[in-house]
Amino acid sequence: MPDPSPAFGREATSRPSRASLRTAVVWDVLKDALDRRVEATGKDALDVLDTGGGSGNFAVPVARLGHRVTVVDPSPNALFALERRAAEAGVADLVSGVQGDVRGLFDVVGREGYDAVLCHGVLEYVDDPAEGVRNAVAALRPGGSLSLLAAGVGGAVLARALAGHFTEARHALTDPAGRWGAGDPVPRRFTAEQLAELADGAGLEVGAVHGVRVFADLVPGVLVDTEPGAAEALLKLEAAAAELPSFHAVATQLHVLGEKRA
Repeated sequence: MPDPSPAFGREATSRPSRASLRTAVVWDVLKDALDRRVEATGKDALDVLDTGGGSGNFAVPVARLGHRVTVVDPSPNALFALERRAAEAGVADLVSGVQGDVRGLFDVVGREGYDAVLCHGVLEYVDDPAEGVRNAVAALRPGGSLSLLAAGVGGAVLARALAGHFTEARHALTDPAGRWGAGDPVPRRFTAEQLAELADGAGLEVGAVHGVRVFADLVPGVLVDTEPGAAEALLKLEAAAAELPSFHAVATQLHVLGEKRA
């Protein structure tokens, strides 16, 4: 069976794409968590909820593993694209889309109905991140896993500085929301400590914190695309740095994985 990940998996042999370099770490951690949950529950197929899952970048690969996935997203266009992508992947019977958001999550799904919940790229845009995490955790069955992915402050500071925008970099460093200015398209960014505190406060036992896109957004695309072996080497570098706390401070995104306390 081909690797179902949206990323370049550890066992794949084809050359990783630029997009896969940005998702490989998260996919590997998520797949391991799903495998552990299968083993713990004895179920062949898990119930997975993807909040803000958009067009199915993670939902469809998870379904290709045989799991049932519900995607909640506020965009009708994204849900239409999700339906098309699931059909093309042959998993239309395992993927369902529902219009909604994490704030009103229980208007469209039930509580404690899922073995795993994905909350990727959501907390940056909600008015109350703590409420968003609480709702995501409340949707989990006891012992279920939450995959939490959000923008990191340090990555934005580093990117603005390397682009020569030093005032904006300093602004992001000191701004409570981690924004570099009025033109910043991201409403909020986090530190690894902030994300872990949100998870812990919502009833999660935090198992792992990873830095995502530590180098991938900084390396010139022409180097990755043309230098033989560069993409594969960069992928391995990203994986090696992801778990090291010293690199969390400069990652573009931060990933927290935790299990709901019984």
